[in-house]
Amino acid sequence: MPITIRPVELKDADEWLILWAGYLEFYKTEISQEQTQLTWQRLNDSDVGMYGLVAELDGKVVGIAHYSFTYSSWAKSPHLYLEDLFVNPEHRGNGIGKALILALDEPARARGSEKIYWETHKDNKLARSLYEGIAELSEFVTYSREVK
Repeated sequence: MPITIRPVELKDADEWLILWAGYLEFYKTEISQEQTQLTWQRLNDSDVGMYGLVAELDGKVVGIAHYSFTYSSWAKSPHLYLEDLFVNPEHRGNGIGKALILALDEPARARGSEKIYWETHKDNKLARSLYEGIAELSEFVTYSREVK
């Protein structure tokens, strides 16, 4: 059966939660239940500006992608930022991650975006092998710091 990519819907809550937990576990991080609920609410509130896609295989949600748009002082239209991408480990290697990323072209085009970008951990070799086949590695280094 082919992969179906579509916007996240309220009916996806249980399957999304399982994948979200897997994503957090993969990155060895924990967030509060309140933040998880807030993320879910944001993904389902069109006024917030945070969006989600799911990948379905045989009627089951097996992958998720969360994105938003960011404005740049260097571009006329906003860029699409892919914040979270996760595919159930049992279904990796079947083109689901690639399908989710390529599906972002549609909302990007709809907003006039000319660029889609994302980050991953430097040691995430499996993901990086996918990304290097469909995108260019940026020459920029990302820094972050906690607000004090």
